[in-house]
Amino acid sequence: MVTLRRPPRYTRSGPVLEPYQVVVRPLITEKATHLSERHNAYTFEVNPLANKTEIKQAVEILFNVKVVDVRVQNRRGKLRRHRLKVGRMRNWKKAVVALHDEYRIDFY
Repeated sequence: MVTLRRPPRYTRSGPVLEPYQVVVRPLITEKATHLSERHNAYTFEVNPLANKTEIKQAVEILFNVKVVDVRVQNRRGKLRRHRLKVGRMRNWKKAVVALHDEYRIDFY
């Protein structure tokens, strides 16, 4: 028996993002390197307006890989102080993208 994908229940409100607008930059940290070596999962800073399906499609198009899972975190900007002034860094969105076992991404 063949099951068909159901149509989306809603239409996206907001701008239509191109793949290069969704993925802002890869995050290269100790934890991200550990994830990529052990679990074949890569971390990216992504556009705050992007959702999981857009992130998945953008990574598949830009890096020519097959994505299995996408996890997303909305990161709050940290408070920073300079002398007597208190400021705040910007809020940003982080995505952890797990790839199929056959695929790898080389950033180096």
